[in-house]
Amino acid sequence: MELKPTMLQERIATLDILRGVSLVGILLVNMYTFYLPMPHIDLASWFTTPSDIVWQQNIDIYVQGSFYPLFAMLFGYGLAIQWQKAQSREQNFYTLGLRRLSVLFVFGFIHAVLIWWGDILMMYAFCGIFLLLLLRLSPLWLLVSAVIINGLMQVFMLFLVGIINFNTKVDDYLDIVSVEKAITAYGTGNWVDAFMQRLTDLSTQAGIGMWFAALFTILPYMLIGAAASKWRLVERAKELKWLWLTLAIAGLVIGVVIKSLPIMFTRTYLLDYLKTYIGGPVLSVGYIGIIVLLCLLPIAQKLLSPFAKLGRMTLTMYIMQSIIGTCLFYQFGFGWYGKVSVETGVLITIGIIVVQMIIAEIWLSKWRQGPLEALWRKITYKKKVEAR
Repeated sequence: MELKPTMLQERIATLDILRGVSLVGILLVNMYTFYLPMPHIDLASWFTTPSDIVWQQNIDIYVQGSFYPLFAMLFGYGLAIQWQKAQSREQNFYTLGLRRLSVLFVFGFIHAVLIWWGDILMMYAFCGIFLLLLLRLSPLWLLVSAVIINGLMQVFMLFLVGIINFNTKVDDYLDIVSVEKAITAYGTGNWVDAFMQRLTDLSTQAGIGMWFAALFTILPYMLIGAAASKWRLVERAKELKWLWLTLAIAGLVIGVVIKSLPIMFTRTYLLDYLKTYIGGPVLSVGYIGIIVLLCLLPIAQKLLSPFAKLGRMTLTMYIMQSIIGTCLFYQFGFGWYGKVSVETGVLITIGIIVVQMIIAEIWLSKWRQGPLEALWRKITYKKKVEAR
């Protein structure tokens, strides 16, 4: 028997809605990188106007660091679903899974080199290979593995913070030379200037240390998602509604409190650590819980259907966001680089999402998948996308 992709009637609407919502959060965070000289500044100390500071703090609490764990868990959930289907048909998923991840890596490489340096697809494909090797484990052992791997990183980070001194105030990071080069290349340069600067920024974003760190930050969340998939936690949401309610309330309350600590008190290395590595992932669980519970209501699923359409075209929409962002802010486009406030960046994000929802609605009225998803499917399964 041949392996087959997930058919439209087999899709889980809640997962698509979660993917769509995660795209909004990811764009809110990525928006900074389109119009500011990231990764050469410290966002928490970069802004000087009161309104920018307030907007940045709210994004820091409710968005920053909470959507990449969410998306990683969804990635693990989806890959585990495909593995389980292959197992039920007594098929070998590993060759197909490796090809699927390899294609994703190539998409990410092209995206990073030609469009935007902040690509995450390569890291997901890289971590996905390790997830693939562990998918045979029981859900309990997947969860235990996630805790152990992430725990090692937590111990290391606490050790590092302890050396620096837990109560030491965070230094305002600023690489002024790199900042000036980025502003010149993106803000006033042509496409070639932006390309060369993109390679420089990519060398920072995708340095050797980042690949190693991804195994301790992204992979554990993928393992948690895979464990949840094997337990069918989303499919059994009605049966497990009290579990999801507990996760939603605890995740939201604890996550928001922890992520607010550096703002409520003096910003120290310990509080920054807690915000990033504890509060962010905990809040992401709260968001997942809220959306899963909402999706138990038929009216909510209908209202959230535009997010589900986005979620069915995640790859296409993610790349499209980068194309739109660079065209809006770089000099070879509209040239808005460094000329917008944080609030304006949020409004632009909302505008892009609305446009993408309209595009998704029109596209999926005729086709079953987005164009990049269709290409991904064709290369992986050697099948072309079909019209509705």
